[in-house]
Parts: sequence; C-alpha cells; structure tokens
Amino acid sequence: MPEFRALLDGYRRFRTGPYATQRQRYDALANQGQSPKVMVIACCDSRVDPTVIFDAEPGQMFVVRNVANLVPPYETSGGMQGASAAIEYAVTQLEVHHVVVLGHGRCGGIQASLSGQFDDAEVGEGRFIGRWMSMIRPARDQVRAAAAISPDIDANRALEQAAIRLSLANLRSFPFVAEREAAGRLKLQGAYFGIAEGILHVLSPETDKFEPVQLDWEA
Repeated sequence: MPEFRALLDGYRRFRTGPYATQRQRYDALANQGQSPKVMVIACCDSRVDPTVIFDAEPGQMFVVRNVANLVPPYETSGGMQGASAAIEYAVTQLEVHHVVVLGHGRCGGIQASLSGQFDDAEVGEGRFIGRWMSMIRPARDQVRAAAAISPDIDANRALEQAAIRLSLANLRSFPFVAEREAAGRLKLQGAYFGIAEGILHVLSPETDKFEPVQLDWEA
C-alpha cells in the first residue's frame, strides 16, 4: 500500500535530515534516558501534533494522545487505565513540572458527542468511543441547552474548551497530582489550538478565559 511506503520514505528523509543534524542529542537521550519537564495530553487527531505546534526537540515533551484529549477521573476499580498510567509515570517517575491539556478546533470526538452518534453503541462499532466520550456528556448537555437558547453559540468550540476544563479538573482528582500542585512542584495548564487560523489560546488563571498567545511581531 502506498501509504506505508510514504512513511518509509519519510523515515529515510528523517535519517538524512533531522536525525543527522541532531545526532548528538539522540545519542545523549539514548545513553542518559529521558527527562522531559513537560507532559502534554493531546488529541490523536492527525492534524494536531503537539511536537509540531510547539516546535519541540526530541526528549523535550512526554506526550499522551487519545480521542478528544480527555483525562478520566482518578479511580482504582480495575480496567486498563492507559491514560492514568501515563499520568502517574510522568508525574511520579519523570517528575515533570507542567502538565498541559491541549485541545483543538474541529475535533471529531467532540462533534460525535454533540451529535450523539455513539450514545447508544453498547456493542459493535462505536462501543469504545461511546464509553470514552460519555465522560463529557454532562458538559455536552449543558452546551446543547445553551445552543438551543442562543443558536449563535459555537457549540463545537464551547464543548472543545469545556473538555479541556474537565480534563484539568479530573487531573486534580489524582492524589499525587493534587499534592504536587499544592506544593508548587507541578503546574497544570490548559491550551486550545485553532486548526483553521493556527492560533494557540492558553487558559488564563486570572481571567479563566482562553487567551490567544501573542506573537513576537504583535508585541
């Protein structure tokens, strides 16, 4: 299939380009291990790669990606807790200084939640998506109600940003996260990337709003 061949072609470009120019950094990472100070929880949408958005170097960020960049609440009742295990590893073992929840515009998971596409998918296709997205149903219902009263509301954007806030709240339900944040050893950040306009918004602790990041030439 041509798609996989395209990946191999990309690998060849990587080996003769970025890998060659950053060979010393890769050697150091291989010998010394990783010690990133930032964890990013992002969506697995192919259009939103956090390493590209933040122009990050290898080893700079510990990245976890899932549908709609969601963080489940802390619980110990069993099951395969992939996102929770990654958060625990980043916070308690790598001892990152920041955890960033990065949402984005035109998120397919958010659109599916708003439409209710997978609400009743208890078996078959959509079962896992429906269960995962059920985390934001209360927020989804609030956005739907608000949009019914004021049709000019951008419901997708409202729920995309509500999902970031929910993930931050759920992060604080993890005891080891709350403890480190209270001690000033860990900062939680919310960010929102608009795909169409390429603008990054950061959730301000002062205004509790997503404020656009100012570019150097705009200062």
